[in-house]
Amino acid sequence: MKHLSERLLVVGFVSSTFLITVLFFILPHQRFSELENRYLQAAPQLTWDNLMSKKFAEEAESFITDHFPFRDKWLWVKSTSEQARLQQENNGIYQGKDGYLFERFSEPDYTKVQRYTDSVNRFASNHPTVKMTFMLAPTSIGIYPERLPWLAPSYPQRDVNRFIGHQIDDEVTFIDGLDVLSPHASEVIYYRTDHHWTTYGAYLAYVAYAEQQGWNSLSQKDFSIKTVSNTFLGSYHTRSQFTGLTPDVIQTYIPRNPVPTEMYIADEDKTVTSMYDGSFLTKKDQYSYFLGGVHALLKLTTALDPDQIEQDKLLVMKDSYAHNLLPFLTNHVSEIHVIDLRYFNGNIGDYLSENGIKDVLFLFNTATLVEDAALLKLNM
Repeated sequence: MKHLSERLLVVGFVSSTFLITVLFFILPHQRFSELENRYLQAAPQLTWDNLMSKKFAEEAESFITDHFPFRDKWLWVKSTSEQARLQQENNGIYQGKDGYLFERFSEPDYTKVQRYTDSVNRFASNHPTVKMTFMLAPTSIGIYPERLPWLAPSYPQRDVNRFIGHQIDDEVTFIDGLDVLSPHASEVIYYRTDHHWTTYGAYLAYVAYAEQQGWNSLSQKDFSIKTVSNTFLGSYHTRSQFTGLTPDVIQTYIPRNPVPTEMYIADEDKTVTSMYDGSFLTKKDQYSYFLGGVHALLKLTTALDPDQIEQDKLLVMKDSYAHNLLPFLTNHVSEIHVIDLRYFNGNIGDYLSENGIKDVLFLFNTATLVEDAALLKLNM
């Protein structure tokens, strides 16, 4: 009887392994995960360089993990079981106080961060006639560390922002988002279930940038503030799969004296007449309502009256924190070029010259900046 049970166990294990392997190869592989709101690892390229650098092995491991059969169901099972154990962290996301979720933030590799700031400084020195501003926004964990679970480790984002601010040369104006947002911490400036700031948080950043530029910023009374969704469960929810959360509200600020803006999407070679894409409000990734999601290159052209134009052209190099802030800038700038360095592979210096751009805004959040080497592309 004992031998029979052992054989059944072995047969069951081998059969399960074989079945999972077969399913891995026959089931279609998704390019984008709606649940996790991210692009999944593509099949690795088998080249000699990739083998020698271990890139092939790393990408192969990520590819298998990302496309494991019924991955979404396993993520849900893992999250549910850990919540049942009263665990307040899942997949790098903490369940904090007041309904907030937070992404774990550890001490960054300051050597890498130094390389990124050096790249910005070198870019500025190579373009001395271009006015440059660097705005660094904290994520919610940087503003609300006191809302983390008891004893949850977290490295202070204020220390990181200060380090970056000290490393940025005087040729570049540095705006620390912690200084801008901290006085408004009691207000709704971040989504509870997502890593972005709310439209109100973006509005506060817009006002700070406008003051630095010498513009006459619009007050909240100059906008019609509308709720477009009250069912938003964002990126922190998708990663953690915590249940029982109250969805976030997404708002838009529409100027009471609107001016039409055309948005050219270079990736798709098409022009649209709105900076908002309502189709995303019925999907998991509702934040992509702003600008229609991530694009390598955009151009926003606004038909401002001559007396409304406070700046002709502006280049914004950014991560997705800029998406709900850019509509505010169109009230002052007639032509805004938008580059996401993670996906844009052109020469930035040439782009500045070819388009006659004399003003640049860098806008990143702290968590993205310290983990992404995209800024190294500035001087390629």
